[in-house]
Amino acid sequence: MRILHTSDWHLGRSFHRVNMLGAQTGFIGHLVSVAREREVDAVVVSGDVYDRAVPPLAAVELFDDALHRLAGLGVPTVMISGNHDSARRLGVGAGLIDRAGIHLRTDPTAIGTPVVLRDTFGDVAFYGLPYLEPALVKDAFGVEKAGHESVLAAAMDRVRADLAARAEGTRSVVLAHAFVTGGEASDSERDITVGGVAAVPSGVFDGVDYVALGHLHGCQTITGRVRYSGSPLPYSFSEADHRKSMWLVDLAGDGSVTAERVDCPVPRALARIRGALEELLVDPDLARHEEAWVEATLTDAVRPADPMARLTERFPHTLSLTFDPERRPGDPDVTYARRLAGRADQEIAEDFVLHVRGAGADENERGVLRDAFDAVRADETVREVAR
Repeated sequence: MRILHTSDWHLGRSFHRVNMLGAQTGFIGHLVSVAREREVDAVVVSGDVYDRAVPPLAAVELFDDALHRLAGLGVPTVMISGNHDSARRLGVGAGLIDRAGIHLRTDPTAIGTPVVLRDTFGDVAFYGLPYLEPALVKDAFGVEKAGHESVLAAAMDRVRADLAARAEGTRSVVLAHAFVTGGEASDSERDITVGGVAAVPSGVFDGVDYVALGHLHGCQTITGRVRYSGSPLPYSFSEADHRKSMWLVDLAGDGSVTAERVDCPVPRALARIRGALEELLVDPDLARHEEAWVEATLTDAVRPADPMARLTERFPHTLSLTFDPERRPGDPDVTYARRLAGRADQEIAEDFVLHVRGAGADENERGVLRDAFDAVRADETVREVAR
C-alpha cells in the first residue's frame, strides 16, 4: 500500500505579514497531483490542518476544496486534529464525510476504532490519535497523572488491543500529533510542555508498522518506522534550512517500510543575514538572497538611521529586522529581551524567585510553578476550543 504522509498545513496562517493562502492553495494542488501521478492508495494528514481553533473563512474554503479534490480522486484520506485545531469543529460532519472516503478522527475515545483499507496483501488498519491534551483526556483514559507519555501510552494500549483481535497479518498505521524524543523543533510550533516535559519516547509506539507524526515542522526520521513529514510551508525563519516535503511510504505485505521524500513547492526562499548595515548593503555574497524573504539582524553598535528602508532597497522582501549590537564580554548594557531569549517560562519564573529573595526555588516550589503554568496553558486550550 502506498501512503502519502503530510501534516501541519496550518491553513489560515501568515508568514510575518505575508498572506500564505496562495502558497497553501498551491500546496493543495501539488498534493493532489502527487496522489494522482504516484498512484497513492491513501493520504494521511497528521494534525494542525488549521492554524487556530476558529479559522478564517478563506482557510475553511480551501480545506473544503481539498476534501472535494481528494474525494474526487477516489483516494481515501485519514486526518486527525492537532493542537492548533478545534477537534470538535474539525470533526463536524465526520460521519457523513466518511462516506466519501475522507476519514476525520478527532474524538480521543474512538482511538481504538481504525479506518480499515485493503490491498492485495490484506487489511491495513489506520488508527488516528488526535492531539491529546493531557489535562483534558486523562480521566477518559484512566490515567492518574496528566502527562504526554502517560496518555499516549494509554491510547496505544487501546490500539494494540484492537490490533491483537484482528486477523493475523493485519498491518497497522498510526497517525499521532506529538513531540517525540529525538525530534528537532523550530520556533513556529506552539509549546505543549506539561509538567516540564514536552517529548515522549518513540517506544510508546512499539507494535505498529508505521507511525505518521505531526507537530514538528521539520521533515525528519525518528526511526525507520516513525517519521515526521513536517509542514509543507515555512512558518518561521528558524525553518530557513528546512527542505519542505512529504513522505511517500510503501508498506509491503510483510509490514516492511520504504519511504521517499517528495518535495513541496517553494513560494520563496528564506534567508537569515547578520552584520553591520553598511556591510549587508554591499556584501557580494548576499546577492543570492536579494529575492528571498529576509530576516536581518543588525550588529551596529549604534542603531543606524532608517535601517528597514535602506535594507529593502537591496532586499525588497525583508520581513524581520532585529538588533543585536556587538558588545564586549561583561558589558552590562544587555536588553531584557536578550536575557530572556530562548528561556522557558518555568526558567524565567525560577530566576525571578532567586532574584527577589536571594535563594532559588526548592523542589516543592518548582512543582507549584510547574503546576501553575500547566493549569494556565490547559485553561487557554479549553477556552480556545470552546469559542
